[in-house]
Amino acid sequence: MAATQPNSHPNSPTVDQSDRTVPINLRQSGPTPVQMLIDTRVRKSPYWHLSMEAGCWRASVYNRMYHPRGYVPESEGGMMVEYDSLVNHVTLWNVAVERQIRVLGPDAEAFVNFVITRDATKIPAMHARYVILCNEAGGVLNDPVLLRVAEDEFWFSLSDSDLLFWLQGINVGHRFDVDIREIDVSPVQIQGPKSIDLMTDLFGPAVAELPPYGLLAGEVAGCPVIVSQTGFSGEKGYEIYLKDSTLHAEAMWNAVLEAGKPHQLAVVAPAHHRRIAAGILSWGQDLDQETLPFQANLGYQVPREKTADYIGKAALEAARVQLEAGTPPYTHQLVGLRIGGRAIEDYAPDFWLISASSTENTGDDAGPGEPVGYVTSPWFSPELGHNIAMGYVPVGLTAVGTELWVHLPDQYAEEAGRPVAAEVVEVPFRPSVNPNQREILRQRGLDAAV
Repeated sequence: MAATQPNSHPNSPTVDQSDRTVPINLRQSGPTPVQMLIDTRVRKSPYWHLSMEAGCWRASVYNRMYHPRGYVPESEGGMMVEYDSLVNHVTLWNVAVERQIRVLGPDAEAFVNFVITRDATKIPAMHARYVILCNEAGGVLNDPVLLRVAEDEFWFSLSDSDLLFWLQGINVGHRFDVDIREIDVSPVQIQGPKSIDLMTDLFGPAVAELPPYGLLAGEVAGCPVIVSQTGFSGEKGYEIYLKDSTLHAEAMWNAVLEAGKPHQLAVVAPAHHRRIAAGILSWGQDLDQETLPFQANLGYQVPREKTADYIGKAALEAARVQLEAGTPPYTHQLVGLRIGGRAIEDYAPDFWLISASSTENTGDDAGPGEPVGYVTSPWFSPELGHNIAMGYVPVGLTAVGTELWVHLPDQYAEEAGRPVAAEVVEVPFRPSVNPNQREILRQRGLDAAV
């Protein structure tokens, strides 16, 4: 790693990133408030102005689109008030940044099967799956929800990376008989315990019968949509994919707001505090194109029984052999953490650093040594009464119960300038209403890691 420059923050060279070409930026810059420039180089979703009307006061950029990230002002409780609406009532999220990439044509199934690690031939029409796509080195390029809306038509509901260009590029060389393009479909999420009541009011009793990852065609205010029982929260939830969304955004959005009034519907930002508790990953934050699935506990996404070739298969199978031999091909593994300190009630601006106990002091009062890892997704859990997080630590420090230290900003630290105690714990941190595949495998006593 580059030497520390004068008058700059060190990028923590003690954290071994020898398995990466581009190290994670571990500089601790802290919050740096700026005014976001709204211009034509970044796209506004069809719901952008509707989010503004609902009180959105801050945003980030996701998939080169403006992404609402807060509605309740900090002076009125901020994200924890939004969290309360999610876990006790029902919420509407503008997630149009999940761009929809359609693969359509006679070879659609064969093409999709070549670019995802799971077996696309086992996905029935009008069902969805959480999937990953890897590059030739086995790094995770994207972890979208994949919708199969017909035998010859799939939609990739994207995480934050330019997958469209990659998919089109793959087909330049392989020439599957498919059309690959982004389509005018924009999703919203309906999440929370009362989501089933709101969705039943909109779509009738059939929606209550949808299994996890099931799909349903319907209409809202006369506008055609696809509904899935999916979400980014771990709570009961659905997504509504609006077709021709540039034309129908207002009609659909306002109809959902009206139907939500009896159920205390609130428009909120995606609830990262709840998805962390559920162990749901965020691409670009918890994993990226230099992360192997096994590092991020996504080994179940690499099935041994898939005989068909796919991009990254050789690298992933070789990595699994190394893992089973006890020689992981990477330095760090994603773990769950229980963290001390004051309640973390907002997004972290940095990847906060993690230290092991000092090797220079082996007594009971052993303090933190040099940083060896980093936190990816921290937040406070009201149900558990303490801070939780996911983060990367050296493979030798991943055992549940391992004691660590986290270098929190002074606003969250128990003592200014001193790291707080942390402990490796199981993920998910609390059960999900809609368990993901990793939770289901663990419930069955199966190994979801490798």
